[in-house]
Amino acid sequence: MQIHLLPIPVDELRILAGPSADIIEQGLRGKKYLPEALPPDFVAARSLQQITAGKPGFWCSTFYMVRTLDDTVVGSCGFKDIPHRGRVEIGYGVSPQARKMSYATDAVAAMLSIALATDEVHEVLAQVSPGNTASTRLVQRLNFKPCGQQLDHEGEMLTQWVLRGAAWGS
Repeated sequence: MQIHLLPIPVDELRILAGPSADIIEQGLRGKKYLPEALPPDFVAARSLQQITAGKPGFWCSTFYMVRTLDDTVVGSCGFKDIPHRGRVEIGYGVSPQARKMSYATDAVAAMLSIALATDEVHEVLAQVSPGNTASTRLVQRLNFKPCGQQLDHEGEMLTQWVLRGAAWGS
């Protein structure tokens, strides 16, 4: 694996959920990170809100994608909420400087292994913009299958991709 996942501590989620100037001023425990590699503020805020509401950080926190070669954060990923009826949704993003290097594939594979190793998850959902060909190829490569479409909160139609536990690794 070219990357490893590092759970983002709650105190760093608070920094990430704040104004971007806070990130520069407060730093993130000396972490090196590429531009646009950190989770968006709304993702950090959602994680904090869920954790504050008593949901387990295991499912509601976010992970840094850390490049093993030089210990640099190249992106972020995570589960969007606790599993519901055996399904959990994932999200991920990689810095433009680190794309086309399989980091997202490695991260999603790691999240699949984490989720499907529990008794709580039998399938994993990824929602992808049809114009995002790199992400579409990623989910196809990992055996996700299209299962519908849904409008997101901004009115964009997303393709839903699901991986059932039995398909993982096949």
